[in-house]
Amino acid sequence: MTSLRSPRKRSSPPLIARVPRALVTIGLALMALVYAFPLVWMAVSGLKTNQQIFTDPFALPETWDFSIWVEAWQVGNLGRYALNSAIVTGTTLIVVLICASLAAFSFATYTFKGKGIVMGVLSLGLLLPLQSYFIAQSSMFNALYITNTRFALIIPYVAMGLPLATYLLTAYLKALPLELFEAARIEGASDLGLFRLIAMPLLRPGIATVGIFTALNAWNEFLLALLYIQDDALKTIPTGLLAFSSRYVTDYGLLFAALTIVTAPMIAIYIAFNKQIVEGITAGSLK
Repeated sequence: MTSLRSPRKRSSPPLIARVPRALVTIGLALMALVYAFPLVWMAVSGLKTNQQIFTDPFALPETWDFSIWVEAWQVGNLGRYALNSAIVTGTTLIVVLICASLAAFSFATYTFKGKGIVMGVLSLGLLLPLQSYFIAQSSMFNALYITNTRFALIIPYVAMGLPLATYLLTAYLKALPLELFEAARIEGASDLGLFRLIAMPLLRPGIATVGIFTALNAWNEFLLALLYIQDDALKTIPTGLLAFSSRYVTDYGLLFAALTIVTAPMIAIYIAFNKQIVEGITAGSLK
């Protein structure tokens, strides 16, 4: 007796595989243009006067005079503000990377009582908005007399950066083979040796990702810098840029020039570490 076997249906390829490569390239190019156009327009507008910006906002400048950028640096006191931003961002970055990498190593390689509770508390930092605890935070800072100091920015920046950094690095470490750590422990490596010799070298892509996110958030943060810092000598770049706007007049040419100056370093850092950032984001997605 013979049985007829129904022919197996061929699975259809994914939709992205059926789309011609040229269309995908064109779509990605158009998306990149949408995101890049405001940055280019900002840089070009920084070479115009207010009259030129309002008369023909999308035209090229009549003269490519980069001395406007020098004037914006001097008039806006951007050197002082950039130094303050660098100090606050650098300190925040160092503290977040050290604490998050140590916490991620503990969460990924050890089992201890209360581990889930600690992770749950960290998750609150991802869920709760700044406004939900701002009043309590301000009361604490006033009681500790640290308002109008750099600590009033560094402490909340670290607190806001730790949850995401810890989760990303933990996911990255959990994607690594556990046998690496077990073999090193059999060879007599201590906990500190495991962290320093194995975990940290393998965490470099993840650290690059976390570092960029943390630095961008601290560099661009405006609300806390506006509320906690009144001394002009301690202001960071986001609040310092208010110097280009008065109650009645705004010099948009100088403002766009200043925005271009302070945006360029972050874009350059992102481009330089783009490969590590992508690796760090996707490394923990598969195990």
